[in-house]
Amino acid sequence: MKPLFHAAAALALVCAGLSARAVELPGPVVDAAWLAGHLNEVQVVEVRSDVASFGREPVFETDKKSGKKVLSEVGGHLPGARLVDFKVVRTERQVGDRKIKYLIPEQADFQARMQAAGVMANQPIVLVPVGQDIAEIDEALRLYWSFKVYGEDKVAVLDGGAAGWLADGHGVSTTPVAAALGTWKAGTPRPQLVASSDDVAGAATAGVQLVDGRPLPQYHGLSKRDFVGGYGHVAGAQVLAPELLTRAANGALYFLPAKTYEALLKASGVDPAKPAISYCNSGHLAAGPWFVMSEIVGNKSTRLYDGSLYLWTLEQRPLVSVQ
Repeated sequence: MKPLFHAAAALALVCAGLSARAVELPGPVVDAAWLAGHLNEVQVVEVRSDVASFGREPVFETDKKSGKKVLSEVGGHLPGARLVDFKVVRTERQVGDRKIKYLIPEQADFQARMQAAGVMANQPIVLVPVGQDIAEIDEALRLYWSFKVYGEDKVAVLDGGAAGWLADGHGVSTTPVAAALGTWKAGTPRPQLVASSDDVAGAATAGVQLVDGRPLPQYHGLSKRDFVGGYGHVAGAQVLAPELLTRAANGALYFLPAKTYEALLKASGVDPAKPAISYCNSGHLAAGPWFVMSEIVGNKSTRLYDGSLYLWTLEQRPLVSVQ
């Protein structure tokens, strides 16, 4: 009987090795078809500000012309998904003599927050935004960046988010997910992904591009968020407006091909291959340009200014405005 036992054990090890290879993420972005075929081999982590929608039924409307049902409001969650409330993705931290909001948590705090959400160790993570608005996409991208800062590489984002999942005809659940403490642990931090105010101030001298990820009216200084202390943009920054980063189809937003992003960056005055720092108002929308440049285009010399203009203007640093 022992030879049979050893043979079975060897077969199990071989199968485990095959399974491990089979669940390797294909890249920073996965589509609904790939995820549907690997739901039991990855952990799905949905990122939302409207956490109540996790347990609501999705809302569909009937198109008067075609008679087809069209997704109006995302509800429910992918089977087995964990939920991360976007408000825990960022926190208030002490910077010098100030308490600054919207920053990435300290390593131990971030690890604890992800464990509280049920994120497990040694299993690929697929982040799922709501997917109907660019700000929702950027919620997942901000969390993606945070995972990368703390050493996690087995992470991807679902193209189209939950909206795309529903649009492709896949089912969702509204059943509450049982709370379970996760085992995910942060790895070696990557400070090279994070830019400081001084990095931004010295960008021109250092040959680093600044990429503003806000809407055009805010970039030009025609409007601003209430928590930002001035109008306009950092001198020398080029704008990559959030509405340019995705394409819409069937009620969901999808990423563009890498070549399209390269052309878009060049048209925006940004060299896709040179070092860059992305920023916005609070480090949320800045995750979009960072993800596009670093993960899709492949420019690993791209950083995100965590404090963004909230911190920049608190420090009374200058902005350039048309007004």
